[in-house]
Amino acid sequence: MIKRFFIATAALAAATAPAFAHLNPAEHGSFAAGFSHPFFGLDHVLVMLAVGLWAASLGGRAMLTVPAAFVGAMGFGFAAAVAGIPLPFVEPVILASIIFIGLMVALAFPFSVSGMAVTVAFFAVFHGHAHGGELGQAGAAYFAIGFMLATAALHATGIALGLGLARRHEPHGKSRLTRSAGWATAAAGLALAFAG
Repeated sequence: MIKRFFIATAALAAATAPAFAHLNPAEHGSFAAGFSHPFFGLDHVLVMLAVGLWAASLGGRAMLTVPAAFVGAMGFGFAAAVAGIPLPFVEPVILASIIFIGLMVALAFPFSVSGMAVTVAFFAVFHGHAHGGELGQAGAAYFAIGFMLATAALHATGIALGLGLARRHEPHGKSRLTRSAGWATAAAGLALAFAG
């Protein structure tokens, strides 16, 4: 299982390599460009998966509430960027979100559902602002629908991964494999921060 996890992670990293260009909205449509957008940034992919892992570690209604809070707040950040409202420290906070959420998964700190939702919502505003800042000429509404659906799909993947890892050992956040995935996420965030 661990070997498969690292193979999947390597494949995901290759798929989000900078050599791949974002889809051109003029050629592919705003929805397609928006849906593909989160997959072309390793920082975004890591956070989306980590949010799912974190929600799965708490279980229950967190698995719906936490991703919903992220997607909703991301839409708010996107709208702010499209409206031309500046937000400082967007990239540093995005990188910090990878490290922080990875550590929360790794350390399995007790969190309430509401506390977890507020935390991911804070980070999501910055992710949404980054998406809005990279919009180009795409139609905002269809672009937003596309990247929000892609984000929800990545959250669902993270939840499925978290539940699968938990079943291999102890329940939910106490799973050694889940915590290892958290450490790997935080380490990837640090690597991206120092690479920039």
